[in-house]
Amino acid sequence: MAEETVPARLRVVTLNLWGEQGPFPRRLPLCISQLAALRPDVIALQEVRQVPGVVDNIAATLAAALGLHHVFAETVEWGGGQEGLAILSRAPIVQTAHQVLPHATEQERRIVLGAVLDFGGKHVAAYTTHLNYRMTHGIEREDQVEAVDQFVRSWGASVAPTAALTLLMGDFNATPDSDEIRFLRGLHTLRGRRTYYQDAWLVHSDRERDAGLTWSRRNPYTQRLRFLQTDRRLDYIFASAPARDGRGLVHSCRVVLDEGDADGVFPSDHFGVFAELQLLPL
Repeated sequence: MAEETVPARLRVVTLNLWGEQGPFPRRLPLCISQLAALRPDVIALQEVRQVPGVVDNIAATLAAALGLHHVFAETVEWGGGQEGLAILSRAPIVQTAHQVLPHATEQERRIVLGAVLDFGGKHVAAYTTHLNYRMTHGIEREDQVEAVDQFVRSWGASVAPTAALTLLMGDFNATPDSDEIRFLRGLHTLRGRRTYYQDAWLVHSDRERDAGLTWSRRNPYTQRLRFLQTDRRLDYIFASAPARDGRGLVHSCRVVLDEGDADGVFPSDHFGVFAELQLLPL
């Protein structure tokens, strides 16, 4: 990518794909069309599936359809194949790594995936994760967000010490008032440690009109997991603190991929989140 084509602003999306479940042959085109309309530079994906004879790697399929690079990392075996996380990028992916998070089991193994993206010499450190999902797993998620932050601070500092922007995205399975999310926002201490990321939705959204719900009863697929409380904001785009020169400034943030077709088919059981952030100095 030539220097003159470096975008001044990055368009970023996070989405839990719900694997190949539900009416997947109809969901996939909706994902592609609604993502394409957003013209994203970076996409963080969770519940990416690849099962031989059933479904090709969904991240690879989306990347090919959208003209993006991608990296995939497995979390658990699933249905004779794998489930994992992925990052898609308009810019070349020059470094990748992942780390297993605390409380991993054979059935529920959580990771954080990192990638350094080269936007014409401007490096962006992008991360995606997907934390334990049960309502009673608050302690597990606390341990996991601390491990995620340590990975971002250590690996990111080693491979992209001059990154113009750090993005931490994913399905955190926790609401904004939980201690695990408050830790990431710099409002809570875990084992004597503090950190800070911008919650893009809180920084720039129309909160009077929109609660930012990504696990919503408006989506009929959430009813398949009736034991989980609906109408919660679980999916986030976090970013490094803005610099004095404007890098990292959040220009907009909203819920996306939340439109069903005429028959009530939605892209996923989660809605996505979109944010636009400043990459170049103002």
